[in-house]
Amino acid sequence: MHILMTGGTGFIGCELVKHLTGHHITVLTRSPKKAKSALRHADFSNIDYINKLSNVSDLNHIDIVINLAGEPIAAKRWSSTQKQKICHSRWDTTQQLVDLIKKSSSPPKCLISGSAVGIYGDKDKQQVYENTPLAKGGFPFKVCQQWESIALQAQSDKTRVCLLRTGIVLGTEGGALAAMLPPFKFGVGGKMGTGEQYMPWIHLQDAARAIAYLVNHHKANGIFNLSAPHPVTNLAFSDGLAKTLKRPAMITTPKWLMKFIMGESSQLLFDSVRAKPKHLTELGFIFTFSHLEPALKQILHAREN
Repeated sequence: MHILMTGGTGFIGCELVKHLTGHHITVLTRSPKKAKSALRHADFSNIDYINKLSNVSDLNHIDIVINLAGEPIAAKRWSSTQKQKICHSRWDTTQQLVDLIKKSSSPPKCLISGSAVGIYGDKDKQQVYENTPLAKGGFPFKVCQQWESIALQAQSDKTRVCLLRTGIVLGTEGGALAAMLPPFKFGVGGKMGTGEQYMPWIHLQDAARAIAYLVNHHKANGIFNLSAPHPVTNLAFSDGLAKTLKRPAMITTPKWLMKFIMGESSQLLFDSVRAKPKHLTELGFIFTFSHLEPALKQILHAREN
């Protein structure tokens, strides 16, 4: 198959291309030179690079579109300028792809497009499935709701749309875990606030495998929680990480301090989303890492070797 991918050099994208080596991949990137370097681990002469969609008239030659592009949501404080970057880096690219799909006489069979579990808002201890009502408030909801709405415009009898409501992705290089590790390694890690908020996590390998599974599963359609079957509380995550590192987890970081440091974006740390991947498991997808402790052990062992 011929796959067009945005966000191919991102945290998930770099892993995903390794699971798509049997396909012809075209990666949309602002810098083909940098992208070639970032993806050299997986480029077996099956990857092409383009730097803009404006030169593309249609997607008749594309079988699958995987849309993962977007400004990192937690990288900076949410100033009004940063919020605009976060929104339009997702919305504008998705709209361009949808417009090209609509222009195609033989459109791609599937659009797999990003989203995030933040769309649900704070659900406390409630188990969150793909049909759980949304909070309809807050910046993460605004970003994801519009992002999904644009992607769904591509839905037709010729094109299925899969929406990825992704949790916290854990891997050896980058992602949330890279930011968490230093304090825990020095024995000053611990829970955030009460620690009772649920963290929907997923191992990077499972995230990439799940997306590749949706590429090949021709009945896959609709919303998918891209998170492991067993979400844990922040306290359980902190204890699990400390145990794996053989370090204490005695420190509590108060909510007010993180709000002072991060501003509005601190809600990403304290909103509780006990997300379950019901639709993925119903499709028959099997997670390699369903539980947190084996996932952390594998990731930290891989980092050391």
